[in-house]
Amino acid sequence: MNKVLIMVALVLGIAVFQAPAVRAQEAPKAPEVAVAGEAVAQGMKVKFDYTLTVDKEVVETTAGKQPLEYVHGKNMLIPGLERELEGLKVGAVKTVIVKPEDGYGPVRTDALREFEKTKFPKDIVPQVGMVLEMQDPQGNPYPAMVKEIKDKVVVLDFNHPLAGKELKFDVKIVGVEVVKEAPVAAVVAPAVVPEKAPVPAVKK
Repeated sequence: MNKVLIMVALVLGIAVFQAPAVRAQEAPKAPEVAVAGEAVAQGMKVKFDYTLTVDKEVVETTAGKQPLEYVHGKNMLIPGLERELEGLKVGAVKTVIVKPEDGYGPVRTDALREFEKTKFPKDIVPQVGMVLEMQDPQGNPYPAMVKEIKDKVVVLDFNHPLAGKELKFDVKIVGVEVVKEAPVAAVVAPAVVPEKAPVPAVKK
């Protein structure tokens, strides 16, 4: 999964639609009282180490880094992972297998878009496997991978890189405490893809 990330200012059309929902249903409100040191539960800030393996290849790990932090029940993690952390206590170790429907969704053929080569900046030479960052009129980023290069057009794939993949997480809970500040989780929701082929333009 070694890909080159190229920042390209390509403006998407206004109309977009979400990939099939893979987040958990809205959880009930967090309890008013949460005691630090208890098991992973609604409204608690959780710190955990993890190694993510896909197709027998390690694609991400916190080894040698800071553990990931998130607030449980706030849909900050993919649902298949968050659900399996419920009830674990500090020091607990667990292997979690997340199916595509509980992770980044299935691969969608309608997430492929064609762009005329002439629409790309002259200093960008698209290559298969290259990751480009698109933007909508509001400036929201939409990463896309170059899937195919044809005679006059470039085919971009807006599927999440892990769409359709079974994910293996080896996790260890290292902290459970009352929420003081909302941390930013690194495991994110599926990408949003344009409803119609967007018209690229260079951002000034």
